[in-house]
Amino acid sequence: MQIGVYEFPDINASQEDGFVAAGGDLLPATMMDAYQHGLFPWHDSPYGPCWYSPNPRMVLYPEDVHIQKSMRPYLNGKRFTFKMNTAFEDVLDACANVPRHDQAGTWIWDDYREAMITLHEKGVAISGETWENDRLVGGLYGLFINGILYGESMFSNVSNASKYAFIKTVQSLQNLRLVDCQVPTNHLKQLGANEISREAFLAIIRNVNVG
Repeated sequence: MQIGVYEFPDINASQEDGFVAAGGDLLPATMMDAYQHGLFPWHDSPYGPCWYSPNPRMVLYPEDVHIQKSMRPYLNGKRFTFKMNTAFEDVLDACANVPRHDQAGTWIWDDYREAMITLHEKGVAISGETWENDRLVGGLYGLFINGILYGESMFSNVSNASKYAFIKTVQSLQNLRLVDCQVPTNHLKQLGANEISREAFLAIIRNVNVG
């Protein structure tokens, strides 16, 4: 499979955890091509970025977003304010500092961070932000390409701040067709995400790209 100038293995031969290959670069053209072929970089290695394509894939259709009763006061009230793309690097760094039970450090390494900032400058990588007064308290970032939001990570410093950012981002993006949530979590399931096969996910991407 050709990704940019690199020949990647067939993603259907991926390992059980979705690992496909290590190598390549994080240049904007490579990154955008990889995402549109169902691949994303998850961590670094001595051989270069490690690319994954999990099967099944966790996705959310905008019409399926689930607004829990506990979230309605936040969405209808004045405690939180939603903004987009006003503090992308701060969101990126906050996501990098989220403690994760299965790893000692962050998976957002320096080269990946710089690649995301470059994509943000090109208008491809976006951030959805939850503000409380003048303080950034939650948010998410990802790539928005041809109606697909390829979600990368979320953070929350106060209760429900990341859910608020997620719901408002889904409601705010014009022509949003699908949110790629990558891998399942209980948090995403509560928001309405479900698993589909990798084959179905790739078919959706192909159909979107044709349009």
